[in-house]
Amino acid sequence: MRVMIATDAWRPQINGVVRSLERMVEAGPEFGVTPRMLTPEGFRQIGLPSYPDIRIALATRRALSERIVDFAPDHIHIATEGPIGWLTRAVCLAQKRPFTTSYHTRFPQYVAARWPIPESWSYRLLRRFHGPAAAVMVSTASVETELRQHGFEKIVRWGRGVDLSLFHPRPHSVLDLPRPIFLSVGRVAVEKNLDAFLSLRLPGSKVVVGDGPARADLQRAYPEVTFLGTREGEDLAAIYASSDVFVFPSLTDTFGIVLLEAAASGLPVAAFPVQGPSDVFAGSGAAVLNEDLRSAALQALRIPKETCLELAASHSWHRSAAQFYGHIAQVVSQHAGRFPRNGAAVRPAPAITAFASAHPAEGLGPRRLPA
Repeated sequence: MRVMIATDAWRPQINGVVRSLERMVEAGPEFGVTPRMLTPEGFRQIGLPSYPDIRIALATRRALSERIVDFAPDHIHIATEGPIGWLTRAVCLAQKRPFTTSYHTRFPQYVAARWPIPESWSYRLLRRFHGPAAAVMVSTASVETELRQHGFEKIVRWGRGVDLSLFHPRPHSVLDLPRPIFLSVGRVAVEKNLDAFLSLRLPGSKVVVGDGPARADLQRAYPEVTFLGTREGEDLAAIYASSDVFVFPSLTDTFGIVLLEAAASGLPVAAFPVQGPSDVFAGSGAAVLNEDLRSAALQALRIPKETCLELAASHSWHRSAAQFYGHIAQVVSQHAGRFPRNGAAVRPAPAITAFASAHPAEGLGPRRLPA
C-alpha cells in the first residue's frame, strides 16, 4: 500500500507534528506500507517574519498534482491545515478521491492568543477543512470530545508514542547546575505559556530547551534561567535524564510528545489540569496537575521514577503506527477499486490486519469507519 502524507510542518521545524510524522514514515515498511511525504521541500517558500523556522510553500495546484501523480498513492493523508494541506484537499476533492486528515493543534486557541479573532470563526474554517475527510485522526479523548462539541464528525483515535531506546534514565548528569533542576522542552513561543513557568519562585535551577520567536524576550526577562536552545537525539535525552521535574505550562497543546519523553526519562511532570496533560497522565500518578503550577512542581519532586517509567512503557511508536495505518487501511478497504494501481485493488497490509484483529479496543477492529 502506497500512502502519501501531505504536511506543511516539516524540517527544519522541530515539533510534535514533525516527530510524529517522521515516526510514521519510519514504521511504514513494518506494516507493508510505502510512505512518501508531500512537504514544502522543492517548492518556492517564504519565511514568516516572526517565525524564521516556519516556511510557507508557494506551491501551485498543478505542481502539487504532478507530485501526487508521480507517486500514484493508494491513499492520501493530510496532516496540516496550511497551504500544502488545502491544495492537497482540493486535488482530492476534484478527483473524488477519499482522504484522511489529522488534527494536531488547538488552532482556534492559538489564534485567539495572538489576535482578537473569535474561536468560533476558526472552528468554522476547520470544520470546512476536515468535513470531507473519510476520517479525522485525533490524539486523545478530550480532543475528540471538544471537536464533536464543535460539529466535527468521523473522528478516530491516533495516539502518540515515545522512543524508549533513546529516552531513558542515565547514571550521569550533563547539567552542572544547582538542584533541583526544573526543565521545560518545546517551542519558545507565546502559545506555550512559558512565562507561567519562568516566573515561579522555585529552588534550584530552571532550564529551557528549544527555540522560537519569544526566546530573546524571555532571556532578557529571566536572566537567571538557563536557555540551551535546540537540542536533539542523545543530547536532548541526556538533558531530560539529568533533570528532576519536567514543567509543562502550556494550556493549549492537544498531547505533547515531550510529556512522554520526560516520563520515559524517569522525570515526573508538573502541569496545569488541562487537556493534553490530563489525557496523558490520567490515573498514572506520574504527574501533578494543579492550577497552582508552583505547588505542582514542588509536589512532583516526590514522585518515584519508577511510576514515570511505567507510564512511558505503555506508549510505543509501534502501537501509534498501527493505529495510523490501520485507520487508513479501513478507508482504503471501504473504497476498494476506486483508485486501483496497475489494475489491482489495494488491500490492507497483513501486519495491519493482524494488529486490528488482536486489538479491537484500539478502534481498528471489526467496526467500520463512519460512512
